[in-house]
Amino acid sequence: MEEKHYYRYQLFFCTHQRDGAACCADLDAQALRDYCKQRIEALGLKGAGAVRVNTAGCLGRCGEGPVMVVYPEGTWYTYSDRRDVDEIVESHLQKGNPVERLKI
Repeated sequence: MEEKHYYRYQLFFCTHQRDGAACCADLDAQALRDYCKQRIEALGLKGAGAVRVNTAGCLGRCGEGPVMVVYPEGTWYTYSDRRDVDEIVESHLQKGNPVERLKI
């Protein structure tokens, strides 16, 4: 039996704040997660059968941050700005082509 997923993709953005150590929160993770969520909505990609954007606690890859993971594939990304987020949305989420240059 084929496994069915409620969402086509689920994005988990680490927005964790750590005291005195490298963390995604120090690298604008929350603002970029919020931007991604707005883009998903604006493109009509939000909801069942489509995309869900989630906030995650520490994903344990602090030195590579900010990080996000896309399920169901389990594709890990690092990103630095809105252009990177846009590229992930357009290439991976809309066209099904992971962005190799941002994978970790």
